[in-house]
Amino acid sequence: MDHYYLNDVEGLENPTSEVLAAWIWDRLLVDLPDLSAIQVRETCTSGCIYRGE
Repeated sequence: MDHYYLNDVEGLENPTSEVLAAWIWDRLLVDLPDLSAIQVRETCTSGCIYRGE
């Protein structure tokens, strides 16, 4: 995803931090079945933690 506009990535047409965290989760869970959370930070004071819920 380096040097990509997130809006141009399939599945990230609405790239909020929550959508991005779920998108990353879906791709990593196959290889990391013990994955417990994904944290995405927009700034030092805002972001989200996704736990597959």
